[in-house]
Amino acid sequence: MKINNRLKKIGDLVQANSFCLDVGCDHAFLDIYLVQRNENIRAIASDVKEGPLNHARENIKKYHLEDKIECRLGNGLDTYSDSVNTIIISGMGGRNMIGIFKSHLEVLKKVDTIILSPNNYQIDVKKFLCKHHFYISNEELVKDGKFIYQVIVFSKGRKKYTKKEYFFGPILLQKKENLFYEYYKRELISREILVKVLPKNYRLKKYLVNKEILLLKEEIKD
Repeated sequence: MKINNRLKKIGDLVQANSFCLDVGCDHAFLDIYLVQRNENIRAIASDVKEGPLNHARENIKKYHLEDKIECRLGNGLDTYSDSVNTIIISGMGGRNMIGIFKSHLEVLKKVDTIILSPNNYQIDVKKFLCKHHFYISNEELVKDGKFIYQVIVFSKGRKKYTKKEYFFGPILLQKKENLFYEYYKRELISREILVKVLPKNYRLKKYLVNKEILLLKEEIKD
């Protein structure tokens, strides 16, 4: 199963013997990759739309993996089962992810690992899950085409983070690989553009964006 770089990175971060709930599975490419990579992994491929889920069923059948991957139609964590220990959500806005967890806070008490790749509002996602007794156990940046994505692994436990660690990611800050500089240079440029186009009466927003610009310049200076 050939999958894109983002999904492969997520799949490679899943631990052996995991039982995963893949929320918004689309065509189940990630789930197929997971169980092909490790025969001890099982998965629930979940989607809110019948169309993608039908494609997922066809793909799972094509690879003869019906005994390892179950398809479920439902919204967010409505498809959760008590035996699931890992939740995966990718390719969705960060605030949508938070909404999914808020609707089922009881699930956060039951799972050990959450792997997310939010399209935006990554800081909000980190703060929310850390408030609910998870810590950031791993972080990766992955380039897929012209885009760079964050992949964040949360594990059960508690850790305190500074504003800087929430902003950049505590583990990404430690590693500071080449992709770190490329990613955050892009973030700097986007904020410099934003602060120029914001209306004059957006004083607080401009103040906050300017603070982020200073933080970015300090951290990624050559």
